[in-house]
Amino acid sequence: MRAMTTALPRASAVTSAATRKAVWTPVRLPPPVVVTQPLLVKSTTRVASSSGGISSTDATGPWNTAPLAMTDDLYAYLLRNTRECGVLRALREETSALRGARMQVAPEQGALLGMMVELTDAKRVVEIGTYTGYSSIAMALAMREGGKLYACDRNEESMEVARRYWKEAGVEGKIEERIGDARVTVLDLLQEFGEDSFDLGFIDADKRAYKEYYEGLLKLVRRGGLIIVDNVLWYGKVADPEVQDKQTDAIREFNEFVTNDERVTYTMVPVGDGLSLCRKR
Repeated sequence: MRAMTTALPRASAVTSAATRKAVWTPVRLPPPVVVTQPLLVKSTTRVASSSGGISSTDATGPWNTAPLAMTDDLYAYLLRNTRECGVLRALREETSALRGARMQVAPEQGALLGMMVELTDAKRVVEIGTYTGYSSIAMALAMREGGKLYACDRNEESMEVARRYWKEAGVEGKIEERIGDARVTVLDLLQEFGEDSFDLGFIDADKRAYKEYYEGLLKLVRRGGLIIVDNVLWYGKVADPEVQDKQTDAIREFNEFVTNDERVTYTMVPVGDGLSLCRKR
């Protein structure tokens, strides 16, 4: 059974300006303070297959490589080997004391988002769900000069935090905020720029609206562009048949829909709380 980490507590020491400089260099992090608790996932019996591999009883086929258990020690090791600039570390520490801190993307997710921006050479990005700004900073730092990220959120309080850190990271000129319902914002962006006008879209907002956001971004993002969706593993709840709340059911339905959507090349990766990468065909 996997362990789930909680947000880091706020550091007692004040981070210096030098260490908060927005430069992508490896930061050696001390082991995080974590609380081990089981995810809401039922264990699945695995048996040896006739070919000598491992099979699961739910008919997924042979598990030739056993899934890796992300223990506290292993996750701490991952963090110590994740590139996180000082500004992002400081933002993560401040956010840990805020309500809804677990909504912030994990450091390894932020690093992957930045990598995706670099790989696609994204010049125009839309983010649905900004919270305190970690993911927007990670992506904006990876963008070339002249690029623009449209940060969509409806919570003014968390956006105030994001604005402070956008400025500290030196990316405020690359980010344009859009306050309000992101479904309306996507329609506005379509009217303003037209279809196939964005390189990358990131979804991390109301889970029950994921399909609407996704359909909007399929129009907005160009062919060959990426749509990245967060929380698709939803703290393990998606695999527990006893969990039937509306948000979990919405994510299950969305995951099944995208898995079968031939308009995109698709993969789900167990990074953070699960990311789906969808490349528009």
